[in-house]
Formats: sequence, structure tokens, C-alpha cells
Amino acid sequence: MTADTSSRPARALPRRSQPWILTYHSVSDPTDDPYNITVSADRLDEQLTWLRSRGLTGVGVAELLNARARGQRGLVGLTFDDGYADFLDEAFPVLLAHGCTATVFVLSGRPGGSNAWDPLGPRRPLLTEEDIRTVAAAGMEVGSHGMLHRDLTALSDDELRRETQGSRETLNRVVRQAPSGFCYPYGTVDHRVVEAVREAGYAYGCALAPGALSGPLALPRTHVSHSDRGARLWAKEVRHRLRHRSPGTGGWPGDAG
Repeated sequence: MTADTSSRPARALPRRSQPWILTYHSVSDPTDDPYNITVSADRLDEQLTWLRSRGLTGVGVAELLNARARGQRGLVGLTFDDGYADFLDEAFPVLLAHGCTATVFVLSGRPGGSNAWDPLGPRRPLLTEEDIRTVAAAGMEVGSHGMLHRDLTALSDDELRRETQGSRETLNRVVRQAPSGFCYPYGTVDHRVVEAVREAGYAYGCALAPGALSGPLALPRTHVSHSDRGARLWAKEVRHRLRHRSPGTGGWPGDAG
């Protein structure tokens, strides 16, 4: 006799964490680092060794999202904001040694310039247009960080359009491919900025802590510093999974781990 289950409460849908994406900036000497955004090449090597020991492979965000859509697991997103020139000399060889790729978010309005938006310094050179082409040719994803590293939530509609659509058009000219990803400078984003990024044609957008915003245009990320080693990275991964969960039917089709 079949049991009558009509009065039983429906079982809650499983909840999966959103993709785990790590945020790097400069890979160089971290001695003078007022913003805590610099990681040495040796520490990056140690962090990637830890990820690989847990069965995780670092990839660019577009590859990560596509893999999750196919149900593939065992990937973590690696992003490098601002497009510092040291990515080629310091970060790239370490990524290559570990079989990893990454997304490099560049400022298309400052090729060959410096991080002039950081009042405390130190000044660090940015990738040139030729460097950006080299990064793309090496198999790294090139994404947009806007034109000039400005707080997009404080801009007029015309300025916002230039930072989003204008930067996409510029990068399309530089690497012969329009970027699919956008990274919000300072991690700040609101509904108006998300809509501008959507209208510009981007498939995803990376923030830091997007708050109530969700979906592929408001992806949360985890900041990584020189102080982060195995235990701290593990704690940050756990915190990410607890904070950023979505229903199984409308969320991401798989976990990074």
C-alpha cells in the first residue's frame, strides 16, 4: 500500500554557494602596501599550491561560469584587478607553473599609465596595449575595469556609459574581442550601474560585496592579501559559502569544490 504523502511538507530545495572567485591586484614586493593589495610571487605560488592540493584549479571567470553551467566542479575563479604590469613578469609564470589561468581586469583608458587613483601610492605601472595583447594571446581572459578607475555609482549617465560601453569598445579594438566580463572599481555597484553594464553587452560583472544584488552581473569575490595562507584561505572559503548561497533551481549548477 502506497503511503499518502500529500500532507507532508515539501523538502527544501538544496542550496549551493555561488562561484568562489579570488581577487588579486599587484604581484610584487608587499613591503610598501598601504591598501593591502599586494602579494609576492612566492606567496602567490604558496596560495596556488594550497588550492591545487585541495583539487582546485584556478581559471578565468568566463571559463568558471561556463564550466559550472555544464556541471563541472573543482574550479575556482582567479582575477587580477587594475591590470598592473607586474602581472606579466611575476604572476603569469606562477599561474603557468600551476596549470592555471585567470581574468585580468584592465583599465582601457590608462594603458601604460599608473595607479594615479591611489593617493597613498606607491606608484605602479600598468599594462600597455601591447602587454594586454600579450596577456590575451597567452590564454588569459581580459576583462574591463572601466576606463579610469572611478566610482561608477557617482557618475552621470553619460560618464557611466563611457566607463562601461566605451571601455568595452576600446578593448575590442585592442585585443580584437569584446570582453564578456566587467569589474566594478572599488567594488562599488548599485542597480543603475548593473543596468549600464548589462546594456553595454557584458555577460557578467564582478563586485566584492554586492549586498542585495545578485546574479551573474553582481558576482561576489574574496579579497586575497599577502597574509593569506592555508588556514586563512580555508576560513575565507567557508565564509564565502555561508554568505553567498542561492536556491538550487535558480542558482549555480555546481560547487567550486
